[in-house]
Amino acid sequence: MAEEQLIRVIIVDEHPMVRSGLVAFMGIHDDFELIAEAESGEEAVELCIKHQPDIVLMDLMLPGMNGDEATEALLKVCPDTRVIALTSFPEEDLVQRTLKAGAISYLLKNVSAGELATAIRDAFKGKPTLSPEATKALINTTTGSPAPGYVLTGRELEILAMMVQGLKNPDIAERLVVSRSTVKFHVSNILHKLGVRTRTEAVALALQSKLMN
Repeated sequence: MAEEQLIRVIIVDEHPMVRSGLVAFMGIHDDFELIAEAESGEEAVELCIKHQPDIVLMDLMLPGMNGDEATEALLKVCPDTRVIALTSFPEEDLVQRTLKAGAISYLLKNVSAGELATAIRDAFKGKPTLSPEATKALINTTTGSPAPGYVLTGRELEILAMMVQGLKNPDIAERLVVSRSTVKFHVSNILHKLGVRTRTEAVALALQSKLMN
């Protein structure tokens, strides 16, 4: 039973020293299993097809296919994999491109070992994690705060709270005892009202603007 609970991880980074550090990090956590390492985006996609990992730790500055491109490509063939961007760059356009590509989390490489471990476990559960720098960059490229004069409905706030918890549409529909199409409609309205394009952006903006308080 314990083996079934392991979170299976692929590390993607061009630099051997960075990979070796992450390998050492993986080794001190009993619930993580390192199944492969890649030094390019193309290799990452191939390894994902072969191993179907739970989590990919993805550097964004890679030779050939960039990390955001690799993220989009591998999620097309491994849609159940969660990608955590782990990079040194918090630039707004890179944050936007990476989240749009489908990454669930965006962390900088100065993150502590404890924070990274928590982010991996949260991503496994479907919960996003953004570094403060990434959150700031993301907010700067969205509306920044709820538009003046509007208020999310009670049901929209309820659904947004579940999105913050990492629940997907089918889970929300089951919990609220409504159809998936109804949940999809509400999620679409939430994204439109918040002026964002993705669920991760909505969660970041909700937390930043304290909409859940």
